[in-house]
Amino acid sequence: VRGGGPDQNLILLDEAVVYNASHLFGFFSVFNSDAINNIDLIKGSMPANYGGRLASVLDINMKDGNNKKFGMNGGIGLISSKITVEGPLKKDTSSFIISGRRTYFDIFAKPFVDTTNFSGSSYHFFDLTTKMNYQLSPRNKIFLSGYFGRDVFNFNSKDWGFNMNMPWGNSTASLRWNHLFNSNLFMNTSIIFSKYKYEFNISQELDSLPVSETNMFSGIRDWNIKNDFSYYPNLKHKIKFGTNYTYHKFTPTSFAGSYDDLELEQIINYYAHEYGLYINDEYQVSERVLLNLGIRYSGFIQVGPFERHQKDDSGQIGQISTDTIISYDRGEIVQSYGGMEPRFSFRYLINENSSIKFGMMQNYQYLHLTSMASSSLPTDVWLPSSDIVKPQLGRQISLGYYKNL
Repeated sequence: VRGGGPDQNLILLDEAVVYNASHLFGFFSVFNSDAINNIDLIKGSMPANYGGRLASVLDINMKDGNNKKFGMNGGIGLISSKITVEGPLKKDTSSFIISGRRTYFDIFAKPFVDTTNFSGSSYHFFDLTTKMNYQLSPRNKIFLSGYFGRDVFNFNSKDWGFNMNMPWGNSTASLRWNHLFNSNLFMNTSIIFSKYKYEFNISQELDSLPVSETNMFSGIRDWNIKNDFSYYPNLKHKIKFGTNYTYHKFTPTSFAGSYDDLELEQIINYYAHEYGLYINDEYQVSERVLLNLGIRYSGFIQVGPFERHQKDDSGQIGQISTDTIISYDRGEIVQSYGGMEPRFSFRYLINENSSIKFGMMQNYQYLHLTSMASSSLPTDVWLPSSDIVKPQLGRQISLGYYKNL
């Protein structure tokens, strides 16, 4: 979007960040359409309540579930099947929805694969989406939603005594409290968990060689708290302001392995705090003119525990000793960044079917995706900004004429 890479698009599912939005290396979406209520794709100047990415926002909200009666629907396809169940927990007060999906490549292929030397090889993916809500009072409502999805790839070879297992996927959970102060002022407070993990496990067992095992994994885990206020002075005017804090834990590459009696293990974690404060003003000047003006301040702090190996004048890491390693204790600041992010957009309706739009924005992105392809792969590694890797900075200006044919 707008020339951005896969990591420069912010993808949200009920406010939780989804770091890898595809099954089967990009052929299928991780989102089950039966559980989705609405989708907003913002490709121009994103409002100030969004941040952390340079190119676009894909904001997806799940259905709340039917609070009147129970219902069920599903579908059976050539590749996958899905089922959705929804209904009231307490009529007119609370409801739930549960939606699941699974492929069956592995089930159909099993009778054929098991007659070969590659018995046990398979691939499948599944995902489960759920949401509950409860009306505590006329002014208070809580929402709890979650997503769990996995791709699982197995490859076995009897001739080589070789087994490879490669699972990857996302997990998210969102708890949101909606409070109505009065008819003009609303508040949403959210606690959000996001996780993406990729594993690569190999084992080999031959009569002539000792048993060997190799396990590699990487991922990212976030804890996020948001507080958003929406104020409506009148029907034409909307002011939104709030704060956002995220605690990141990165596991870029970790390794564990054994060969005969030899065992090795190396687990590397990076830690960081990311925060933002914003105010956004949307004003309907007239039936034809809509203005959106916002400002956001974002910050990022990498903290310990962390170790840096110093390089010599030639750019190489020499003999490793206490003199060549810079160490940071838990919670100690390694590097910090921050900056202002102004936003402005303008829309003019020419008639019912056409309009002119203009937008400007400046964004900082403190997370980086290291990838060997133009599309997102499960082996991609997320890394934080550091004293060596600077934040990405994007400035975007867009002007367009839009017509609905």
